[in-house]
Amino acid sequence: MDSGQDLDRALDRITASITKLEGALHRRTSRDKTLDALENDLQRIGEDRTQLASKLDQAEARGSRLEDVNKDVSRRLVAAMESIRTVLDGQES
Repeated sequence: MDSGQDLDRALDRITASITKLEGALHRRTSRDKTLDALENDLQRIGEDRTQLASKLDQAEARGSRLEDVNKDVSRRLVAAMESIRTVLDGQES
C-alpha cells in the first residue's frame, strides 16, 4: 500500500475519533448543566417546602386561636341570652 493512503486513513480515523470525543464532551457538558439545574431546582424546592411548612404551622396556630376565641364568644353569647331571658322573665311577673 501507499504510505500516503495509510496516512490519509490514519488522519481520517483521528478526525473521526476527535469528532466522537467532541460529541461525548458536548453530551457530558449538557448532562452536567442539566444536573446543576436539577440540583438548583431541588434546593429551591427544599426552601419552598420549608417556607410552606412554616406558613402551615402559623396557619394552624391561628386556626387554633380562632377556635378558642369562637368558643369563648359562643359561651358569652349563651350567658348574655340567659341574662336577657332572666330579665324578661322578671318583667313578665
